[in-house]
Amino acid sequence: MSNEERKEEKTTVKEAKKGGPSAGGRPPMRRAAPGTTKRIFGYIMRYRWRVVVIVLCILVGAAAQAGSALFLQSLVDRYILPLVGARNQDWAPLMRALSLMACLYAMGIVSTWLWNWLIVTVEQGTLKNIRDEMFAHQQRLPIKYFDTHEHGDTMSRYTNDTDTLRQAISQSFPQMFASAVSALAALAAMLWLSIPFTVFTIVFTVVLVVVVRVLVTRSGMFFIGQQRFLGEVNAFVEESVNGQKVIQVFNHEKATEAVFDAKNEELFQSAAQANTYGNVIMPVVGNLGYLLYIILAILGGVAGIAGWGNFGLYGAGTLTLGTIISLLTLSRSFINPIGQVSMQFNMVMMALAGASRIFALMDEPVEADGGSVRLVNVELSDDGSMSETSHETAHWAWKREEGDDGTRSLAVAQGLEGSAREVALKAKEGALTSPDGRYTLLRGDVRFTDVTFGYNPDHPVLHDITWFAKPGQKIALVGATGAGKTTVTNLINRFYDIQEGQILYDGIDVRNIRKPDLRRSLGIVLQDVNLFTGTVMDNIRYGRLGATDEECIDAARLTNADGFIRMLSHGYDTVLEGDGSGLSQGQRQLISIARAAVADPPAMILDEATSSIDTRTEEVVQQGMDALMEGRTVFVIAHRLSTVRNSDVIMVLDHGRIIERGSHDELIAQRGEYYQLYTGAVELE
Repeated sequence: MSNEERKEEKTTVKEAKKGGPSAGGRPPMRRAAPGTTKRIFGYIMRYRWRVVVIVLCILVGAAAQAGSALFLQSLVDRYILPLVGARNQDWAPLMRALSLMACLYAMGIVSTWLWNWLIVTVEQGTLKNIRDEMFAHQQRLPIKYFDTHEHGDTMSRYTNDTDTLRQAISQSFPQMFASAVSALAALAAMLWLSIPFTVFTIVFTVVLVVVVRVLVTRSGMFFIGQQRFLGEVNAFVEESVNGQKVIQVFNHEKATEAVFDAKNEELFQSAAQANTYGNVIMPVVGNLGYLLYIILAILGGVAGIAGWGNFGLYGAGTLTLGTIISLLTLSRSFINPIGQVSMQFNMVMMALAGASRIFALMDEPVEADGGSVRLVNVELSDDGSMSETSHETAHWAWKREEGDDGTRSLAVAQGLEGSAREVALKAKEGALTSPDGRYTLLRGDVRFTDVTFGYNPDHPVLHDITWFAKPGQKIALVGATGAGKTTVTNLINRFYDIQEGQILYDGIDVRNIRKPDLRRSLGIVLQDVNLFTGTVMDNIRYGRLGATDEECIDAARLTNADGFIRMLSHGYDTVLEGDGSGLSQGQRQLISIARAAVADPPAMILDEATSSIDTRTEEVVQQGMDALMEGRTVFVIAHRLSTVRNSDVIMVLDHGRIIERGSHDELIAQRGEYYQLYTGAVELE
């Protein structure tokens, strides 16, 4: 759609960016969307057996760590202290104990190495699946989504948001689980040794958790905001890079810098506060952990010297030196995981915010179709009957689903009133249909009946449009910017669906035609050319991937693009990068026209196809386009009225209404709006 026609769409988008009351508005994100964690683990569990092994390795590692700390009691009390002051020292038991302890540590090291090795495949596989599904879903989104969302923000979901998710899967999730298991193992070991000391540790930990929770809540909120602001910064940078030439032409560098600085400041403030709170957590936990260590050491020393009793799950007895050492070690093993969980919690919050943005794109409603009529190749017999074939022929036909002989659409046409009924019935009469009613020959008969449409349903762009294009006609749409010209073509190929009325293609409502088949029948050459990274040959073949090199070269010759292509450094094998930045606008447009030519569609839409080409080049291109348009129904949108003189029908649109229709000579004779435009009495804009 043209810029003017999307004005209201853009207004809605601006309100959305500001968090306004429009349908697209969004308040500042404070937490991840519900169900995000469940969806992430749904992807992770596709690697179920690896996850099971990872969990087992984490459990073994935690058990080995707790067991090693618990073993210190026996090591000190049974093997080291008896050797102190002994005359005949037997070191063999101590060496056996140390060997057993080394085995425990080795078991923990191997299990930790194994789960860290396995998590890489889970992490990368999960992200691959998410990116694959996200991109596949993006291909099914309607054009409206891309008209109302910044491209840079969409790109940020593939890069920044997936990167935060990668860190969570590879580090945060397993580390949090490992830390939780380690803390529980340490707690169980402490209960085994001393219940009083364990109770004191738990009470101290409750105070620690309250402090950490306050810090985590604050930082998590800012981490989520950081992801949103990062997407907005990326979107603005992408927009500025694409429009850098315009920015410099209008000396808008300072103003652009000011806008970027404002957006970057928002990102800075959010990221700074998030990381300020986040970086404070570990020192707080560490220092409180050391405080607990000192208190336990003092209490343990006093209790041991005083000969206080002790009791744990293993039984009651005297508080020994080995027990005190084990408790001190286990206290660190219990407190440290709390700090690690707290640190990872911030990363998890940021990952969930990123995943929410990813899933928000994946939850966008896909382009609705609802059509059942397909486009097939047919062979025509002398008696006019049609037979479907799998190989390409010179004829196409619309194939209805089984049981549909066209009577339903005929009944709809008969139910219309006035000119709409007349247009619809004429379309039915002119259609060439097989005896069983399932096949209708594609001829390019396009008719609008009482069509009303608006990008925003409350503000129509087209009002009760009724007109027809006979097969093989060249129809030109002229009028001021915003009159509705591009909108008409957007409706023919169902980039948008109408709110009222009917659009008939060979007597079939386009809403009943499958969108891929409908668009296969329509070749489109746009004003804004998009070339892709690859050779010139690849870009031409983009119109029909099965085309041979000879067919691509023939298409280039037909559109007069062959001459300049052969002058390139490697001819058709020249690699284009950066959307063909090394070519002139006219050369890029010629490749685009050649791309449409190789597609060989039954009907064509030329939306300002020659507006970027100089007058001299336009004459050369026009010759090729005339050959391309021969025998096809063609819709031409043009500002240069000289390019539409040879059109069979010229329609003049004004504010979404057709005010004049006829050939060039007829409209000149009427001395109406077209005459005023053509003679320059009024400006086209």
